[in-house]
Amino acid sequence: MSRAPTALIADDEPLLREHLAALLGRLWPELEVVAQARNGREAVELFERHAPDVVFLDIHMPGVNGVEAARAIGRRAQVVFVTAYDQYAVQAFEQGAIDYVIKPFDAQRLEDTVQRLRERCERAPTPAAEAADGGAALDPAVDALLGRLSARLHELAQGRPAWLQWIKASVGNSVRLIPVEQVHYLRSDEKYTLVAWRDDSGQPAEALISMPLKSLLAQLDAKQFVQVHRSVVVNLRAISHVKRHDNETAEVHLKGRGEVLPVSRNYVHLFRQM
Repeated sequence: MSRAPTALIADDEPLLREHLAALLGRLWPELEVVAQARNGREAVELFERHAPDVVFLDIHMPGVNGVEAARAIGRRAQVVFVTAYDQYAVQAFEQGAIDYVIKPFDAQRLEDTVQRLRERCERAPTPAAEAADGGAALDPAVDALLGRLSARLHELAQGRPAWLQWIKASVGNSVRLIPVEQVHYLRSDEKYTLVAWRDDSGQPAEALISMPLKSLLAQLDAKQFVQVHRSVVVNLRAISHVKRHDNETAEVHLKGRGEVLPVSRNYVHLFRQM
């Protein structure tokens, strides 16, 4: 990119917009913030007017939220979500399609984001060229993820329970965002919790997270995840069959996994009709 990069910041809190603009001024002096928006609708209007290279979108904004604005903008700009709710980070973040930063802003985390944005802006065509090539639309998989996220935001706005949708876990040197529906079971491991799930290739996978099982269970939909032992929680959709024992205990067999999970006397009543 031969010209100076430009950016749009959208947040319904003026002080946060100014704070982010000031941080970006220090971390990316070449970046010009050409517009600031108070909501998603204004963000889309200002984007169409200024065609910035980068758009920082607060997820929670009145009217049109940040996710809906991102879907309208598509791939015509590098999009970064700004949110105080890290559980809304979706697989698209990890895949590099969309980045995000958490409020209150951490300078180191924002510096990492700026570095990635610099590299992408150097490689990417201008927004006008992208649109001319017919590449403005999001990848269908990413658009579907954002659609689910937008639906969840509307549920929250209507006061419905905000069940956890993704679990963040360290896998090797990377951070994996695991969709809750892919989780098979959770097992307590002292102060940690083992998360067992099926990865994108369909293979069983495991990771430890630094959150006690009790705290994690409180954030999960009780209609889908049930405790079967003081140290085990299982996804009902992942169960192949349950084998009952004569001593009023049982064991859970999972689809596509070899593990057998114990069901203690206190929870065996959950499977009396199975």
